[in-house]
Amino acid sequence: MRNIKTIWKPFLSSSKFRVKFFLSLIILSFSLFAYRNFLDFAEARTGAAIPDPILKLFEPIDLTWLIFGLIYLCLVVGIIALIQNPEKLLLAFQVYTAIVIVRIIGMYLVPFEAPQKLIVLKDPFVELFGSGEALTKDLFFSGHTATLFMLFLVVESKRLKYIFLISAVIVGVSIVLQHVHYVIDVFAAPFFTYVCFIFVSSLNLNKLKHVTSD
Repeated sequence: MRNIKTIWKPFLSSSKFRVKFFLSLIILSFSLFAYRNFLDFAEARTGAAIPDPILKLFEPIDLTWLIFGLIYLCLVVGIIALIQNPEKLLLAFQVYTAIVIVRIIGMYLVPFEAPQKLIVLKDPFVELFGSGEALTKDLFFSGHTATLFMLFLVVESKRLKYIFLISAVIVGVSIVLQHVHYVIDVFAAPFFTYVCFIFVSSLNLNKLKHVTSD
């Protein structure tokens, strides 16, 4: 704890960093609020059932515990790692905000019906943002895969990068095996996440380097 206080002290003493950090949290909160309301709209809307030749090859398998076990374990590990690096934690908040906004746009522009044989993935965290009913049209693109891939991009430790990347692959494959997502949802997730990461990083490129210099 003392080490964390020592790490955070120069950043919190910087007015520029404090403003950016708390402003990022506010924008993230508004984005999640908008996401919550959008999910109810998406669930009530009729979408398109797209043909997926890969899903037709096998019956769905319930891998809920594996999926959430990996996701929440990675989130805990990621938070512990990022809290020791204020700049990276700020970057993670900003990239995740961008992902939420892009997913809202993506689901609005590309409304899908859930795969026909899906086994519903009941995410206790995501359902807090909906009406309490199981969400099935939270599709394009895969938020679970995107979150783990974001951790892979943001953390500095090579060991953690490998862990998060492997976990993202396992979760992506698992949600396809469970017919929760179409294959295109999973394949699109890393691409959009990387675009969000590059966009946010470019905005911060010349700003975070001297954040402790005031």
